Amino acid sequence: MPDVRSMCATGLSGQMGLNGVLPWEGDQRPEFTADVARFFELTQGHVLIAGQKTIEAIPDFARRDRTLFIIRRDMEPEKVLAQFSDRVVFIGGGPVAWGAYAPFIRHWDINRLPYDGPADRWFDPAWLSAGGAQKP
Repeated sequence: MPDVRSMCATGLSGQMGLNGVLPWEGDQRPEFTADVARFFELTQGHVLIAGQKTIEAIPDFARRDRTLFIIRRDMEPEKVLAQFSDRVVFIGGGPVAWGAYAPFIRHWDINRLPYDGPADRWFDPAWLSAGGAQKP
């Protein structure tokens, strides 16, 4: 089984999404731009598994130096992850993906950003207690 990890950012109250994008999308303050740069730095050379919308949002410069894999709701997480044994796999992009893959995520990297506005998607703390149940 691969080393499964997740990186995400939340607002001050756990906000994660608004109308299909990050609520702070386009915010150029240093904390926000550093978060994006850190994501691309730490996932470089690894596998990024996410839904189609998230994968399509990856900029061209970042497509060359990581393996991108689009998941769908009908895919079994165990079978998807088995394709990447002996690799570091990051689960990206949204509550549906994190909900399905949480039992396999052994490391959560969560960055709390200074955003305190509206959202329609929130971080679910239950994902953290579902993690670490990787099968040999």
